[in-house]
Amino acid sequence: MVRFDPADLASWCGGTWQGQPPISLAGVSHDTRSLQAGALYVALRGEQFDGHDFVSNARVQRAGAALVSADAVPHMHRDLPLLVVPDTRRALIELAAGHRQRCAGEYIGITGSVGKTSVKEMTADVLAHLGPVTRTWSNWNNDIGLPLSMLRMNPQDAFGVFEVGMNHPGELAPLCALLQAQRAIITPIGPVHLEHFDSVAAIAEEKATLLKSLPEEGQAILSIDDPWYEVLRERTQSRIVRVSILSQDADYYAEADTSTLSELSVCERHTGECFSYRLPLPGRYVADNAIRVIALARELGLSPDVIAHALSGYQPPAMRWQRHDVQGVSYINDAYNANPMSMRAAIDAMQEMAVDGQRWLVLAGMFELGAQEREEHEELGQYIAQFPWAGVITVGRHGEMIAEGLKAAQSRADMALMVCTDHQEAGRYLKERVQPGDVVLLKASRGQRLERVLEEV
Repeated sequence: MVRFDPADLASWCGGTWQGQPPISLAGVSHDTRSLQAGALYVALRGEQFDGHDFVSNARVQRAGAALVSADAVPHMHRDLPLLVVPDTRRALIELAAGHRQRCAGEYIGITGSVGKTSVKEMTADVLAHLGPVTRTWSNWNNDIGLPLSMLRMNPQDAFGVFEVGMNHPGELAPLCALLQAQRAIITPIGPVHLEHFDSVAAIAEEKATLLKSLPEEGQAILSIDDPWYEVLRERTQSRIVRVSILSQDADYYAEADTSTLSELSVCERHTGECFSYRLPLPGRYVADNAIRVIALARELGLSPDVIAHALSGYQPPAMRWQRHDVQGVSYINDAYNANPMSMRAAIDAMQEMAVDGQRWLVLAGMFELGAQEREEHEELGQYIAQFPWAGVITVGRHGEMIAEGLKAAQSRADMALMVCTDHQEAGRYLKERVQPGDVVLLKASRGQRLERVLEEV
């Protein structure tokens, strides 16, 4: 647990202590449910809650002190030392900025439309072989999650590996200014958050903010396979390391067509050597993520054997290609999130898997697509139609749109299609039809709670 001097905290955020603070504080938290004894509780305000209402809970959980807004102090019981500031949300960022200056480790920033969390986890796992690493907690990558994650970093850590995310224009600039990354990895860019952006080009420009923030002596890992590579390349003064799983015109590239197999053979232009790495999960998109991590690790001096060992032991976060076996049927829960790119990537991975029985899909909707919502869902249905499925089950209003696209393109009479109103109906239908050896993929945006289908099987 990182310890903080209360005087430093007050200095970093311009706050004033009311009540005698402890000699030191053990960590920073905004959630009384997971708060550790001796921590600084940060009372944040949101649309649905006010953290100041839980300061008493923080005392019960034995918080060391609370960071609160000045306008809330007159209404509070003084049962904890209070660090008083005009705005706790702004103060949280200032605390992380102050702490950032006392951390000597190298900071690596990761952004993109898909694969950020997987790349972050793989990168941190690999770099742990070089020294202590702090990584983004879960997918905490916004103006609350990033500073909280950064405040978990020990000053002695060798690396900090952090995601920066957004869903509105202009959100990345302050995050990148806070992070001050020396190296960056950009994952694939596509039609995500179109509800708030007028084009994918605008999304690419926003993602390039991380590259603009890199120092001249920094380094950017970019894929030449990305259609926005040229835009990204022009936005940074740092050295670019090019990767590809499709072309040999890169610094690190996949040999032949090994990117669809369980092993990825990566060739290095500067040495002329090729090394084999076992992929932890199936799918071309996994290879696309892994080659970015491999390139960064090799640039930092890690041996291929160490990288291969770290990648082979990678375990995906919850609900990201998480496998559950029930009575001989394999259910793959990939329902943490979804967008047009990740949907297609998961579907492709399903087709590349070795399966004893048949393949099934259970799909619900994608969020934040704005005016393109119907078009994107129907196009997804058309994309699905090209593959042989035992059956496709859709759930909810958005699922109906996927089914409409599938029916418009479907040419296989032997493929079952079931349009369900809720997860219970989908689960019951599926349970009656799957057989041992079958594999079922569940994929949707987080808000759809599609994993509840597993409660019915």
